[in-house]
Amino acid sequence: MERLWTKSFIFMSVGMLFLFIGFYSLMPTLPLFIQQMGGNEMQVGLAMGAFMLSAVIFRPIVGGLLDRFGRRPFIVWGLLFFTVALYMYDWVGGIIVLIGLRILHGMSWAVSTTAIFTSVTDMIPSSRRGEGMGWFTTAMTLAMAVGPVLGIWVTQNLSYHALFLIAVGFSAAALLLTLSVKMPFQPQSGIRKIELFESSGLPVNISVFFLTIAYGGITTFVPLFANSIQVNSGTFFLVYAAALALTRPIAGKLSDRNGERVVIVPALVITMIALITLSFSTGWLGFLISAVLYGIGFGSAQPALQAATIRLARPDRKGAANASFLTATDLGIGLGAILLGWVSQYTSYQVLFTVSAVSVGFSLLLFTFFAKRMLKNEGTTTLNTNSLPSESK
Repeated sequence: MERLWTKSFIFMSVGMLFLFIGFYSLMPTLPLFIQQMGGNEMQVGLAMGAFMLSAVIFRPIVGGLLDRFGRRPFIVWGLLFFTVALYMYDWVGGIIVLIGLRILHGMSWAVSTTAIFTSVTDMIPSSRRGEGMGWFTTAMTLAMAVGPVLGIWVTQNLSYHALFLIAVGFSAAALLLTLSVKMPFQPQSGIRKIELFESSGLPVNISVFFLTIAYGGITTFVPLFANSIQVNSGTFFLVYAAALALTRPIAGKLSDRNGERVVIVPALVITMIALITLSFSTGWLGFLISAVLYGIGFGSAQPALQAATIRLARPDRKGAANASFLTATDLGIGLGAILLGWVSQYTSYQVLFTVSAVSVGFSLLLFTFFAKRMLKNEGTTTLNTNSLPSESK
């Protein structure tokens, strides 16, 4: 069996853990920070969505450049600007300025995370791609557990100033860890057209888009919904992350053994049930049941969908393929936050989470009728990426 747990893979995974702890510490706290500044729910959705929509614009450009010039410079400079942007939150004095900063922050997020995901894709043996992506994204899962709880604790016991400084520290640690990683990719030489989009995985990416619309609603409005029913939103993210962490390695192995289709369809059904459960929740019991189901469903579907995207792409187009997948993710989260903010403003949280479940239903239908057929035709073909020479440090 090809080796998965290399030093570089471990360092990148730990770096992702630190990066996403800083990122997720803002998820449940920034909406409350915006309300404290005098913003309404529509402005909360706009500020949260602006970050992701900014990333959407830049990801395709970054993906094409990654395949041409390599991964390392984009990881280093992306993480550096991401860290600086986090520090600048401490200087924000109004909603308009905050939205502008969110746009700049989203640009750095697009550069750094697209490069990191693509570099890790290079490191994982093709025969263990589902398992490898499952373990790698488990770092994100642990961050989902630690980040929101940490963020809420810091804002309640210290201040937003302390929160922003702590997030800066985690991001700087991620930058330091990635500096010593060996990256198995050789930048392409000669004149070659930079391709911004990878069309091979388009049906999968459209399915991802509708799935992450719901995720935008979860990350943005669960903290506000939790306050309305007087429960701790950090508990939701903690339980969700625990269920996700237990599920992802198992789902990854099933994906490698039986194909992504076997994992994705039931995972999307479970995600729908989780959102419907959340829409009817009036206390902590339904709240936590929804968190468990959402962790199992979304936690299984997301890495399997990404593995499917990479499997459908050419070996020299993995940067563009990852960028396309992450663009669909960011677009879904960003539009989800904005559109569901409008739904919340004029209806209720019950309607918001019901609409989110309908969006996942569209994801399931699209995958079943389009993407599932493509993956079946693809069969068990895998792309061996381990023979590529190493990129210089």
